[in-house]
Amino acid sequence: MSDKKVEIKKTEDIQKEPIKFKGRFIFAIGRRKTAVAQVRIYKNGSGVIIVNNQKVDQYFPSKELFSIVFQCLKLTGLTDDLDVSVITAGGGKKAQAEATRHGMARALEILNKDLRPSLKAKNWLTRDSRKKERKKPGLKKARRAPQWSKR
Repeated sequence: MSDKKVEIKKTEDIQKEPIKFKGRFIFAIGRRKTAVAQVRIYKNGSGVIIVNNQKVDQYFPSKELFSIVFQCLKLTGLTDDLDVSVITAGGGKKAQAEATRHGMARALEILNKDLRPSLKAKNWLTRDSRKKERKKPGLKKARRAPQWSKR
């Protein structure tokens, strides 16, 4: 029998302590399809955004989703002044990103009422209520009928 040393990685090395913000915050909920995002905005921050205990670029790795989340902060010019904590669930990644944007827009409006016209012009304060239509009996999908057969 050979003596081989087996290295065991500690769980402390793999999982780091999640970043937690302290102090008062502004809370808002954003929704899109079946996705829901609970957004907390902390004043006097350093521009850190945490989504489900991960940094925003890890949770939304594609540039498209990353930019959707940042749109509100870029428009208002508050990218470096606020810390944002988001808990999101349901739907797909894109719906979660849009729900996050909706929640951030609502929270920014509470933070500063003067931002309302610019956020409303982009339609980010309005909940996008479009959802998948239900399947009807006798059809293959919501509206797709079976192919007609002559015989």
